[in-house]
Amino acid sequence: MDLGLQGRVALVTGASKGLGFAIAQALAAEGVKVAITSRDEERVQAAAKTIDATGFVHDSANLEGVPILVHEVEHFLGPIDILVTNTGGPPGDPDALGFTREQWQTAYDALVLSPMAFVEAVMPSMRKRLWGRVVNVSSMAVREPIPNLMLSNANRAATLAAFKTIARQVAPDGVTLNTLLPGRISTDRLYELYGSRDTADEVAIQEIPARRLGSPEEFAAAAAFLCSAKASYITGVALAVDGGMMRSV
Repeated sequence: MDLGLQGRVALVTGASKGLGFAIAQALAAEGVKVAITSRDEERVQAAAKTIDATGFVHDSANLEGVPILVHEVEHFLGPIDILVTNTGGPPGDPDALGFTREQWQTAYDALVLSPMAFVEAVMPSMRKRLWGRVVNVSSMAVREPIPNLMLSNANRAATLAAFKTIARQVAPDGVTLNTLLPGRISTDRLYELYGSRDTADEVAIQEIPARRLGSPEEFAAAAAFLCSAKASYITGVALAVDGGMMRSV
């Protein structure tokens, strides 16, 4: 399927590895001019070289730097047509009331204010040009809260609601906002959480209806479609990519 993305410009945050990198790679394969970000200069440049993208250093905690970054990307590549916001998760704790005010604020900055700052920075141009795609990489926790991840549960749900609200407002301008809910995808972070890849694979067989972990490429394919011209009538949705693991309707 031709996704109609040749020559478009995309900014994918947190994309030097994992799901962000997989999305950037999928978009680049469709002929998109891709900018990727990471806090680590060496890592982001190495990742960019691998997929013929352009790397930029940016820390998701630096909210004031978002407009500057967007300006730089547009200076080098052109107006941003596609925005994919992606960031790592905050720390977990079995005690839902065990987080400090500082931890709450840090999580809120990273999971709510940062993606919103990017949306605010790119939206005027997208609406003016009557075309835009925004995708936020979230978590299944917004539908089925995960016991040890109170900060992620609360803050990612807030961003999901914000995206739904904005999507209705900008739909007449040809701009869509959607959210992806990854299940258990085979990334280094998942292996770390389970202690090893073998353990993660064993648990997947027992708990996921598809009886396996998802691949980053499968997840990225869903993202690329939501970013495409073909997905112009899909907006305000939260799409689970989880092998059937989510139980809720």
